[in-house]
Amino acid sequence: MNNKRINRISEEVKKAISYIISNDLKDPRISPMTSVTHVEVTRDLRYAKVYISVLGKEKEKKDTIKGLESAKGFIRKEIGNKIDLRYVPEPVFQLDESIEHGIYMSKLIDKVNEKDKRGNTDE
Repeated sequence: MNNKRINRISEEVKKAISYIISNDLKDPRISPMTSVTHVEVTRDLRYAKVYISVLGKEKEKKDTIKGLESAKGFIRKEIGNKIDLRYVPEPVFQLDESIEHGIYMSKLIDKVNEKDKRGNTDE
């Protein structure tokens, strides 16, 4: 299957899942600070690896993934309602901590810059 088509379908699935998580799911385990960072659909359109970013503590992240896993059937059905595909991909949720890692790296850079500024003013 064409790689462009797979990427386009991945983006559509990402939009649909983002909408479903923010508007349709009522599970209290799912954090309101949940976002879909990336979706990779397999070439046969059977599975969609969904990368989820949750801003919060480790318990909130685990609870959100558990909530999404339990709502997997509902999410798949809603994807099928929103996107016209022969096969609706089954979502496989994975926690994406790249945003938190980026924030951590940014704080480290700020600390180094602050130390550097203090070091230059002493001269």
